Amino acid sequence: MSKSGQSGPGMTLEHLREEIVGIDAEVPILGGEHRRYVFLDNAASTPALRGVLQAVEQFLPWYSGVHRGTGFKSLLSTEVFDAAHDTVGRFVGADLRTNTVIFLKNTTEAINKLANRTRLRRDDLVLTSVMEHHSNDLPWRRHATVHHVGVTHDGRLDLSALQRLLRDHAGRVKIVAIHGASNITGLCAPIHEIAELVHRAGALLFVDAAQLAAHRSIDMLPDDDPGHLDFLALSAHKMYAPFGTGALVGPRAFFEDGEPDVVGGGVVEIVTLEDAVWNRPPQKEEAGSPNVLGGVALAAAVRILRTVGMETIANHEHHLMEYAYGKLLAMRGITLYGPLENLAEKVGVIPFNVTDVHHALTAAIMGTEGGIGVRNGCFCAHPYVKELLGVGPEEDRILTSEVLAGNKSRLPGMVRASLGCYNNETDVDAMVEMLERIVRRDYDGRYVQNTATGAFHAEGFAPDFRAYVPFDEPTTPAESRMASEAS
Repeated sequence: MSKSGQSGPGMTLEHLREEIVGIDAEVPILGGEHRRYVFLDNAASTPALRGVLQAVEQFLPWYSGVHRGTGFKSLLSTEVFDAAHDTVGRFVGADLRTNTVIFLKNTTEAINKLANRTRLRRDDLVLTSVMEHHSNDLPWRRHATVHHVGVTHDGRLDLSALQRLLRDHAGRVKIVAIHGASNITGLCAPIHEIAELVHRAGALLFVDAAQLAAHRSIDMLPDDDPGHLDFLALSAHKMYAPFGTGALVGPRAFFEDGEPDVVGGGVVEIVTLEDAVWNRPPQKEEAGSPNVLGGVALAAAVRILRTVGMETIANHEHHLMEYAYGKLLAMRGITLYGPLENLAEKVGVIPFNVTDVHHALTAAIMGTEGGIGVRNGCFCAHPYVKELLGVGPEEDRILTSEVLAGNKSRLPGMVRASLGCYNNETDVDAMVEMLERIVRRDYDGRYVQNTATGAFHAEGFAPDFRAYVPFDEPTTPAESRMASEAS
């Protein structure tokens, strides 16, 4: 049982906060004090749920290599691991009679696998958008010609432009790769409406659900439904199960055809010196010894989220968004990005800047003096962030040349606070209070920027990280640089 005793069927939204591992952790802040850490970086990676950790601990005594083992532990591990695939498939509404669930490291690896396996030619066309995470853009560029659908003046996906591209390039478009929810503005794409457009054009739809799966109910719909999602990927580390697993869901027949992109143990039925016969999906696409513990963790997270109810989680996060934006809109000196008239179409992502304060400095002050974990920069979606910031082509060219010369001091960006299902109004209040101090320039530290990284650190603030988690001294140049920035 968990600390709250509620990790089973009785789990409710009210219990989720105490189910977070490390929810009461205190961190050092400037001046020598300690403060309860406020985690507002959930869009990057969520903390673990106790129920997930307990599922892993319960399974560990029985852990063994899966598939082909004859001992009890191997047979048990195989059953548990295979069942985890089905748990994830049901969570996203996939028809498991015709679709398969492939476990990989994360969404990035899933998209690379799909791009590798789609048999694209250079003159084939893949449509993605300016809004995408680089992981839903760069893999496609390696195999095909990529066109980026633009955004409207307020930062939404331009559906009219997508329709025009589908119409103008009918027959040439093979895949449309689109986000389920933006990791910058939190805007949810109308994925089923897009699916209908894509299917009418004879193409397939892939949905990057990394930012969607922990916040909204997902239904891939029956295979013959016009709004069916052909492929979908998600990451466990954004779903309160940070144990190194992601999933790619798609048609079984698609993955039965052709050769796997990664080969080795587990992907074959039989091998001779001259030939190899491939296994069936998903094993065909899961080369090597799989991350069984990660699969156990992801399945446990899915069960907990499903028990609480995705609609319940969405309503709670919507309330928090209204609470947060109500306070932020009343503040002077804060710029908010993206449309705000309908917060129900957004997951809990809040991008902002403080007037005349570098985004990296704002984030550093919040962490160093407020014990608040946020993130700053372009969040692996550079084109979209620059679009929202109004960075023109000439300015972009100059900034790019500065970065290539080793100077990131003027790299544009934002600060991002991102909410999880366990966050509450107290967390939002802590963020707002710290922002009010920054707006007033009422912070204590003297901050110095490292021009090579763009990051700021407070002089004299050098917490001993090894007092919290033991690890070896940094030895590589990158690690040494990171250590020096903290000193």
